[in-house]
Amino acid sequence: MPKNLSISRYEDAAAILPNRLRKWAMALPEEQKAVAEEIRLRAGQPLTVLLPNGETPFDAVVESEELETLCDLATEFSRYAASESLREGYLPVRGGFRVGLCGTAVMKDGVNTNLKNLSSAAIRIARERKGIANPLAPLLFPDGRFANTLILSPPGGGKTTLLRDLVRCLSEGTNGLAPRRISLVDERGEVAVMYQGEPQMDVGPHTDVLDACPKSLGIPIVLRAMNPQIIAVDEITVRQDLTAISMAAGCGVGLLATIHAASVEELQQKPLYRQLLEDQIFQISIRILSEENGRAYEVEELPC
Repeated sequence: MPKNLSISRYEDAAAILPNRLRKWAMALPEEQKAVAEEIRLRAGQPLTVLLPNGETPFDAVVESEELETLCDLATEFSRYAASESLREGYLPVRGGFRVGLCGTAVMKDGVNTNLKNLSSAAIRIARERKGIANPLAPLLFPDGRFANTLILSPPGGGKTTLLRDLVRCLSEGTNGLAPRRISLVDERGEVAVMYQGEPQMDVGPHTDVLDACPKSLGIPIVLRAMNPQIIAVDEITVRQDLTAISMAAGCGVGLLATIHAASVEELQQKPLYRQLLEDQIFQISIRILSEENGRAYEVEELPC
């Protein structure tokens, strides 16, 4: 019988670990492998795995040298080639994984240029859920045109997973919808998970990815360079993002974005997001709900 895909994703993530820690991680029961979200390493502390109910420790204390080995394995022994992302605190890994890192910042002229003396690492086990966006995509075209859409959920609620599949779905075309040209500004590298110029996640055949670029800079770049029909971004967080998004909306480009919020009512309580609603840039919200049998999606029009 083929191995459960979720278990395989965990085991592929564990393969990035140094040999001693890999053996511990691979001994995790399969029912926990299937739901694991991260593998975490902290120098001098036990190796842990993040499960939906919290971190579970292994009987293995992480050594500082093993964090350095992890970095070498993740970069395929070419840290220099990964220096741009390393200084931002993460490494994209072949296969669609992302390693977050902490250590000592190397500062020059007020800018971090590198990380040394690594102290912590988190291997995020990103999982594709292809098809979850298929029934939602037609609802984003209420009058035959794409309506600017916000995806809402608390942290860890599945926003990035849904965004990824919506991008794929819109890029491929589905349910009678023609394929759209999508420009994905993937600031944190978590949606497409680029590795040497190639997306490790399926974001569709008509998607152009601008990786590791702040949204406030990336949105104008793709507007000028790629002639997108829709621009997709993950996690609007600062006012500069709103300025760039407003500019794109003024150019007639569709927008697809995520925000940390459980509801529209929560958006209205935060000055930054309240302004977003008042400007009426977005017309539709998709709220992700956690239910006993998994996640559900509620699509509604935003107040005018």
